[in-house]
Amino acid sequence: MATPERPATGLRERVYVVIFEADTRAGKAFDLALILMILASVVVVMLESVAEIRAEHGSLLRGLEWVFTGVFTAEYLARLGTAPRPGRYARSFFGVIDLLAILPTYVAALVPGAQYLLVIRVLRILRTFRVLKLAHYVAESNVLMRALYASRRKIIVFLFTVFTLVVIIGSVMYLVEGAEHGFTSIPRSVYWAIVTLTTVGYGDISPQTPLGQALASLVMVMGYGIIAVPTGIVTAELTSANFPMRRHRDCPSCKKSDHEGDAGFCRFCGASLQI
Repeated sequence: MATPERPATGLRERVYVVIFEADTRAGKAFDLALILMILASVVVVMLESVAEIRAEHGSLLRGLEWVFTGVFTAEYLARLGTAPRPGRYARSFFGVIDLLAILPTYVAALVPGAQYLLVIRVLRILRTFRVLKLAHYVAESNVLMRALYASRRKIIVFLFTVFTLVVIIGSVMYLVEGAEHGFTSIPRSVYWAIVTLTTVGYGDISPQTPLGQALASLVMVMGYGIIAVPTGIVTAELTSANFPMRRHRDCPSCKKSDHEGDAGFCRFCGASLQI
């Protein structure tokens, strides 16, 4: 994980090594302590959202929240002060996250309830990739991103098809059931179709007539098949990404495929693959 360019010698360099690098004992201890504080601050925010706990320990939780915010503010200012290019750090991913991790507490003084946005601090746990030497695993996410990007058109077509289906099914169900059974409008009926097709099944709306129940049964069965489609699309792209040299070219002799990209002869019948 990239860090800003190292500053010159002196106190600034020593502080930089501690807060930006995890290769030293002090740097690793700082990052681990920071991660524990992030987790503790998120737990405090979550506990404060529980009415019973807030009523009994609200003052303590708010005090802890300000303590954590003060520590993270000092850390953010230290990062700005020691980074050779403060503007570059401030605009970086972690720079923006570090800023967003402290702003809600100050905003809450003007806008009550804004402090609950502090749960964004959990994103700072991504620093564990650097502390625990897991940064090289991040490269694996590139394979997934390439697979998603390569299958974007198929997924768009699939989503458009699903959208068309739920609009049609919802409209039909609106005509079949009507307002007396909870299908008060086409948008509400489309909502039912989405919930049913995705097999979520909240149960807040349900068909009452035999025809409506038959249609619902068909939609439920259809939902199992539809859910598998995007999974299959992305899986196929992931397979292609993991085996880039594999290609499905038919042998001119036996017509079988699945040959390596650099293969000169069919691995089934031995015929030449050169065209």
